[in-house]
Amino acid sequence: MSSFSSAVITFPGSNCDRDMAVAIGDVCGGTVHRVWHGDATLPDGLDFIALPGGFSYGDYLRSGAMAARSPVMRAVIEAASRGVTVLGVCNGFQVLTEAGLLPGALMRNAGIRFVCRDVALTVANAHSRFTSLYAEGQRITIPVAHHDGNYFADDATLDRLEGEGLVAFRYAEDVNGSSRAIAGVLNAAGNVLGMMPHPERMVEPAHGGSDGRALFTSVLRGLVSA
Repeated sequence: MSSFSSAVITFPGSNCDRDMAVAIGDVCGGTVHRVWHGDATLPDGLDFIALPGGFSYGDYLRSGAMAARSPVMRAVIEAASRGVTVLGVCNGFQVLTEAGLLPGALMRNAGIRFVCRDVALTVANAHSRFTSLYAEGQRITIPVAHHDGNYFADDATLDRLEGEGLVAFRYAEDVNGSSRAIAGVLNAAGNVLGMMPHPERMVEPAHGGSDGRALFTSVLRGLVSA
């Protein structure tokens, strides 16, 4: 799909924005726009928006809290409301929750330890636009690198997420204390995904595996078949 158009948002302190742009360009092709957080608008005709990992604004106040108030996030929220596909990874997940695009919050890891290693995930929902090329219950390996990845929501919210099939991924081994081992969640419309593991770091064999590639390919396939 040569006309595929995506944007990767860069905040002060982002450190995975280039990795994300390379992964999207490699898997999906098309044009990958690099958008600065201070921009008030997004490029026209975007199919996909990605909020990358890092430590936006040095994680001051709360991880993702200041980035969620950046000028560009108003445009991201508006695009998400129109159905544009939005992915937030690690710090990007934190930004999405702080911006109100996803429920819950990301807290300090259990044990107050930074976790940086490959982890096993299970695919909890293989029917979303992000996961259609995985199998339900499939076990995949994706790296994590975070200090504030402990997903928390109240029981009513967790019950709703599970009941509506909005849990996308779970940790096979809960590495950070997340409620019900949740590693990634979808919004009710299914066009926004936040996850702590980094699929962009596992898209080719040179990375040590390519289990993250199917996420980006799923996004592309969904747009081609739409």
